[in-house]
Amino acid sequence: MAFNLGNCPRCGKVFARGVHDVCPACVKEIEEEYERCHDYLKEHKGVTIYELSEATEVSVRQITKFIREGRISLEGAPNLAYPCESCGMLIREGTICDSCRKRLSRDYELVKLMEQTRQERENAAHTYQMYNNNNNNNDQR
Repeated sequence: MAFNLGNCPRCGKVFARGVHDVCPACVKEIEEEYERCHDYLKEHKGVTIYELSEATEVSVRQITKFIREGRISLEGAPNLAYPCESCGMLIREGTICDSCRKRLSRDYELVKLMEQTRQERENAAHTYQMYNNNNNNNDQR
């Protein structure tokens, strides 16, 4: 039986991979961080993610992970939101804000249009080349 060993992405220690993607010591630390956040939110429902992070000494990134995992609910926490992965603007759902989503959609459509134009140019050049080759062959007869 071979062990699937790896380095913990959080602390760097070698551990046997299994149920968790971090070592047992980090799992325990993450659970303690969750408890601190959970307990603080019970008493301070109106805090922002930055205030929660400062008060509990848990990173904004880890709190965001708790929210995305559904461990921390935004319901009943009107000021709690997490940063957009693209621009950092605070959002309450998804991974990116509406503005970044629209920008990405526009960029995607632009790339599609550019690809279509490139393809049309290649086709036109190929057709022109075939036409010229055909005419050159007819002239040689």
